[in-house]
Amino acid sequence: MVDGWVAQLLSCDILNQDGLTEQRSWSLGSKVRFAFSRCTRNGWYDRDETRANAWKAGATMSPLRFQEHLLPRREFLRIGSLAIGGFALPTMLGSSAKAESLSDVATGKSVIFLFQQGGPSQFETFDPKPNAPSEIRTLTEVVQTSLSGVAFGEAMSRLSRLAHKLTVVRSFQTNNAGHNLQPIVGPDSLDANLGSHYSRIVGSTNPQTGMPTNIVVYPSAVDSDVPGPQARGDLKSTGPYGQAYAPFVPGGGGDLQQDMRLNLPHDRIFEDRRGLLNQLDRFRKDLDTSGRIEQMDQLQRQAYELLLSGKVAAALDLANEDPSVVRRYDTQHFAREGQWDKAARGRRGYYTAQAKSIGKLLLLARRLCEAGCGFVTVHAGYAGVWDMHADGNNLNMVDGMNAVGRAFDYAVAAFVEDIELLGLQEKIMLVCVGEMGRTPRVNGRGGRDHWSRLAPLLLYGGGQPSGKVIGRSTRDGGEPDSEALKPSHLVSTILNTMLDLGRLRLISGVPQQVVELASNPMISLA
Repeated sequence: MVDGWVAQLLSCDILNQDGLTEQRSWSLGSKVRFAFSRCTRNGWYDRDETRANAWKAGATMSPLRFQEHLLPRREFLRIGSLAIGGFALPTMLGSSAKAESLSDVATGKSVIFLFQQGGPSQFETFDPKPNAPSEIRTLTEVVQTSLSGVAFGEAMSRLSRLAHKLTVVRSFQTNNAGHNLQPIVGPDSLDANLGSHYSRIVGSTNPQTGMPTNIVVYPSAVDSDVPGPQARGDLKSTGPYGQAYAPFVPGGGGDLQQDMRLNLPHDRIFEDRRGLLNQLDRFRKDLDTSGRIEQMDQLQRQAYELLLSGKVAAALDLANEDPSVVRRYDTQHFAREGQWDKAARGRRGYYTAQAKSIGKLLLLARRLCEAGCGFVTVHAGYAGVWDMHADGNNLNMVDGMNAVGRAFDYAVAAFVEDIELLGLQEKIMLVCVGEMGRTPRVNGRGGRDHWSRLAPLLLYGGGQPSGKVIGRSTRDGGEPDSEALKPSHLVSTILNTMLDLGRLRLISGVPQQVVELASNPMISLA
């Protein structure tokens, strides 16, 4: 039975637009869903019965279902640690196999991009101006950091004590004053998620672990009781590349998680977990003794082994993390139900969702990098919780930093401390930035508006020197007062962290877009 189930996860028959049957394998980033809407009474897939009800032209396939009770993906992780196994398909792994000749251009380093949707204020974060005129002055208190003569906004108090581990850029400008996803997706990234450039070189999955090389995580990846994913644009955009290089999205907003569901009574969970694992063990032994696994080609063997290993599912499940570590990251105590309801974003639950999830999202991102992911986008900002106009939709600067900034500070500080403790500061880089900064002049309601000419940028890790403040801003905090660093500098810095540009240039057939983006000047961190 398990043999047949695994085979059906690896491929399925569908009806194409001409009404003809085709065999399709599911690949990362595609919209194809499993045509498993009908199952036998014992829960295993009935090929003939389902095939008769397969896709009609243009329709979406139904989710994989087990009888009696619909159970979400997160419960599936507890049943057999196989929720993610179905996406480890030969077709998806094929792009990794084709990239084996390019594997030596990867540096082995990963990047976590924490996108601050809405545009954080430079004044209340990493470039305060406490002595500026009252209409410009930082609206919160200011704290001294562990770097002599360097201050942060008071909401960044935990990070202030870790400033000697960080790099702060005070001359970065996005040249953008609108809500979008720049610089992670925009003109400077060729309208592709930055991780898609990396995946285009190394493949969609890590060939050793099966982990997708490009992942986007939203609050729903760590908390089912939050509003669904939102972003001001398409974080799964692949620009000049095909959808095979789109980011994988775990959690409630991901295509796979919508499809991989079980109908199983709650009182049978633990019994069925043991039974399922026993059947999978028998299946593996049968493969080994029969020699069939040796007869498979490399991609088939890798797909089967990954499906049976549960490595990807294990990385996605925070229940596998040391509980004391989870507690250190947990930002739940910053969530204030109803406290921010004077703004529309508060009534929609966005401030609370960001506050309660951002710490665990960074922990999840760290686990994904350890398991072989190269680029993780963390998006906890919904439609723009860092947007602090002090209008009907948004909080003012002081309330906004309390609602958003303090949880951010706690989460990023916990991440830095954890990475240092694990000795991963050479291997993982963290980037924190939004699509813009905020105006020097405070508006009449106590907010700051959109500003394109200066934005806060925080970098950590990746083997780069730490304890740096790069560049300086003008006295009013509105523009660089040193060389302006732009999104092209940041994009190049990120790509050169993950890829060896010198080796990349020597390989024929490499997409020139990646080479050109990585050849731009970097942010000098020396």
